[in-house]
Amino acid sequence: MDAREATLALLAARAEGATVCPSEVARALAGPDGDWREAMPEVHAAVDQMVSDGLVRLSWKGRSLATRAGPYRIGRGG
Repeated sequence: MDAREATLALLAARAEGATVCPSEVARALAGPDGDWREAMPEVHAAVDQMVSDGLVRLSWKGRSLATRAGPYRIGRGG
């Protein structure tokens, strides 16, 4: 599974309107014995592409973000 697949799978398992943290995606990629921090560059790159493709949206504390900068949450696109 890659970062894009992991992100979309996590979102599909959540209620409509729910979001996921990028670290959740990284943890899914790293597995129980991996270092999730090492997966973060892959997650960020996948998120940037998915935002560009309109598959996901970004937010922080309820405010929409146009681009990934600082802390963020990932939600379904629309």
